[in-house]
Amino acid sequence: MMNTQETNFSDEQMLGLYRDMLRIRLVEEQIGKDAKAGNIPGPVHLYIGQEAVAVGFCSQLTDSDWIASTHRGHGHYLARGGDSKLLMAEIYGRETGMCKGHGGSMHVADFSKGIIGANGIVGAGISITTGAAWAAQLDGNGAVGVAFFGDGAANQGVLCEALNVAMLWKLPVIFVCENNGFSEFSPSSTVTAGSIVDRAKPYGAAHEAVDGNDLIEVWQCAARAIKRARGGDGPTLVEARTYRQRGHVEAEASFLGSSYRSDEEVELWKARDPIPAFAKRILDAGQATRAELELIEQDIVTEVAEAAEFAEVSPYPDPASQDTNYMFA
Repeated sequence: MMNTQETNFSDEQMLGLYRDMLRIRLVEEQIGKDAKAGNIPGPVHLYIGQEAVAVGFCSQLTDSDWIASTHRGHGHYLARGGDSKLLMAEIYGRETGMCKGHGGSMHVADFSKGIIGANGIVGAGISITTGAAWAAQLDGNGAVGVAFFGDGAANQGVLCEALNVAMLWKLPVIFVCENNGFSEFSPSSTVTAGSIVDRAKPYGAAHEAVDGNDLIEVWQCAARAIKRARGGDGPTLVEARTYRQRGHVEAEASFLGSSYRSDEEVELWKARDPIPAFAKRILDAGQATRAELELIEQDIVTEVAEAAEFAEVSPYPDPASQDTNYMFA
């Protein structure tokens, strides 16, 4: 691992990255509370614990780049600069959401932010992003596509198909597998053979495995992959090994008969939480004081409270508007 000094990041850059991760965490904690209170329609899948992956990649993308996400997509939206009020309203199913309340928690999309869609179909974003990368190549605008997906999606045939065509055509696409240790309720070791990152080898594609809880390591890997894509050198498969601190879905306790992981395992990974680890890095390097970090947190706490209130008072969409092409509005 590389230390903070070796990155040559300014104090402002480090604090910006910290703010982005903490913003995702606090927004998601509020969403979790609202889901348990029964204020949110439908299931909610939280990203808590995986924030370093989204921020490490999305912080380096431009307005012309594209990403596709998963059913666990709130973090990617926020990391791309999405508005917390619009996100909260969308998850509440309200008309003021970025998809006018039609997408909900699992189908967050915002073309203005280069987000071509979160998706409830496992692995679907892989092919969508490959198509976006092909379009970018044809346009010659230097844009790249980044597909975020879980370790379960790595077992879908679409990853092999996408790697194949991406290498043949040298597409500017990056496949980011967020290996959080579980395919829904099954430990990855019970459903995934071999190493996910090695699946790039038969196609001759670039590949890297990183500690997905180390923001600096993720950022540096992302920089290499993005440079490779923009330079016409084709795709990269990244396996970011991380951990989801919450359940597969917030309501799982109501229908699972037994736990599929121990409390000890969860606590072990919480000790490797990417946010306090990055805060310590900043403090140890003398790039901020504890008081400055607390001010950032307070600002986000206020933002989250305002977003939740905005969602709660917003109207529901008119059912007659369900056929509207809202993503391009």
